[in-house]
Amino acid sequence: MQIINSLGMHMVCIKAGRFMMGQADGDWDERPVHKVQISQPFWLASTPVTNAQYEQFDPTHRRYRGLRGLSSDDDEAVLWVNWHEAVAFCEWLSQREGTPYRLPTEAEWEYACRAGTTTAFNTGDTLPEIYHRHQQEGWHPTPVSLHVGRTPPNAWGLHDMHGLVEEWCWDWYGPYPATPQTDPSGCVSGEFKVTRGGSHNVEVQFLRSANRLGTLPEDKHWLIGFRVASGRKTNTSPTPPSQPSTWAVGVEQDRFAWPTRDPAQPYFEGPIPFVRWPEHPEQVPMYEHNHCPSITWCDNGDLLAAWFSCRRERGREMTILASRLRRGHDQWDLPAEFFKAPDRNMTGTALFNDKRGKLYHFNGLEAAGMWANLAVTLRTSTDNGVTWSAARFVNPHHQPRNQVISGTSRTRRGIWIQPCDAVYGGDGGTAVHLSYDDGLTWIDPGAGTPPPEFCAGGTGGTIAGIHAGVVELNDGTWLAFGRGDTIDGRMPMSRSQDFGTSWRYAPASFPPIDGGQRLVLMRLCEGPLFFASFTDSSAYRHDPRWPSVEGMLFTDAYGRVYRGYGLFAALSFDEGMTWPVRKLITPGHATQTLNGGAWTGLFTLDATHAEPMGYLAATQSPDGVIHLISSALHYRFNLAWLKA
Repeated sequence: MQIINSLGMHMVCIKAGRFMMGQADGDWDERPVHKVQISQPFWLASTPVTNAQYEQFDPTHRRYRGLRGLSSDDDEAVLWVNWHEAVAFCEWLSQREGTPYRLPTEAEWEYACRAGTTTAFNTGDTLPEIYHRHQQEGWHPTPVSLHVGRTPPNAWGLHDMHGLVEEWCWDWYGPYPATPQTDPSGCVSGEFKVTRGGSHNVEVQFLRSANRLGTLPEDKHWLIGFRVASGRKTNTSPTPPSQPSTWAVGVEQDRFAWPTRDPAQPYFEGPIPFVRWPEHPEQVPMYEHNHCPSITWCDNGDLLAAWFSCRRERGREMTILASRLRRGHDQWDLPAEFFKAPDRNMTGTALFNDKRGKLYHFNGLEAAGMWANLAVTLRTSTDNGVTWSAARFVNPHHQPRNQVISGTSRTRRGIWIQPCDAVYGGDGGTAVHLSYDDGLTWIDPGAGTPPPEFCAGGTGGTIAGIHAGVVELNDGTWLAFGRGDTIDGRMPMSRSQDFGTSWRYAPASFPPIDGGQRLVLMRLCEGPLFFASFTDSSAYRHDPRWPSVEGMLFTDAYGRVYRGYGLFAALSFDEGMTWPVRKLITPGHATQTLNGGAWTGLFTLDATHAEPMGYLAATQSPDGVIHLISSALHYRFNLAWLKA
């Protein structure tokens, strides 16, 4: 049975019934499969809302037609609508029609999509080609038709349930309960709102009936639209929030009196692993590839680290994990999930302590997989990372220049600097996002500047090299080093005298680095600039044509010069003009075989060989200890050790 409303929407009557929600062999968040009863009939639109229908509510939305080459016509599915706007449309439509309209719950959506089937799709275990709209992942979307109702409906008369556009649901995203449910409406609260159905320009597996997606309710882009439901939503109790993660359990909240170390006494410990495999892997969405970390100290004396975990770096399964090293402990906690929009790539994390009682967490949020179209999000914590504010956008546009890099800083003038890769390839530079009001609003001063030519003496609105480290010098100049975009065979160095609007380039005195490597640049609390990188490009580990490993010359504690290889640190006492202290980061005792994780893998550590590659991040705690992490390992040392 159908009715047609004043907007021409065909509303299909969905009868009450029972079904098994989830998929046993699907993604981890589709389990446990559980029995759900839909106790009352409801009406569901046979197609997603179209441009013409939505623009009767918001005529200004017409400006989004055709963006990214998608959805130009009246009867194509509307895009670029966030969850709040979709809810507002339903409220407007309720007043117009005199009957309640709303978004469907996640359970209602899956029940209606399945239409009595138990297979991966309502068409069976496969989805016929007629439903495909470029079902493959790419760096950017391929224009396809999004006209609604052009493919066969399911058994209950609903079109476009598999892959036209993702569709907003009412629910907050959260784990499934193990017990039978009646009219579930999701979690009582959460970070992300559920979307269902998959979309054009994604792989077919994300179009399954049970597949769960989601994003921030403020998010909007070219993959998400919505369809409306009508009928009273039952007042069942939402699912209670899930149990706190390990990094949030039993955290001391008293302010720690960091011990005063003798600044003349050298100190070194490590390396120890901060990425540890969980005792119960089925309870943690942790994958084989763990990489791209960030670290900060907490006011209670703990350290907090976060990184991404995935099967492949272009994957939608990528999640952000975190672990805590509690004060007085010599082993990091086992990891747990820290931040994850379901089925979105989450490339790039940064943690920062503002020294005023607040932690900041910046993270990328993709529209799909890959990492070419990231938006930048920000959360804060005032209880040592136990609870976090709702994520909000630093930059809501899914675009280049938004891949978050660890290395947040605040200048003496109070300007926040958050580096972000400007490109998704190996060359092309780093952008900076700036805040002049303690993180409330942000700008990208180099956006819109023509791409620079990275050569000595050149200038442009982007730092030379990706994964850049940035520091403010005493005269107000900003100094940066990056990976790639080499100049005269050396690592590129960039300087800005106009707060990141333009940069001037020159070769640095350091060797270039390559894939699987990331540098650190920061100012120590004692005053000197601290730099950490690698003596050799990672290319020699992957390219058999690479002639040899060159290493660098170092001087030991007895004044003897030797050639060392791998991870090293350098100090500058004259604002980056010279770097007289260069030291290999190794304990220098018996040979060890360690696992550097990610792209590093197994390596040998001894007096002349340090870790050969890894993504570096660092923080300096109030006791003067420098905490340097690579892709999996944690090193601790102080300025006196570097100078020894």
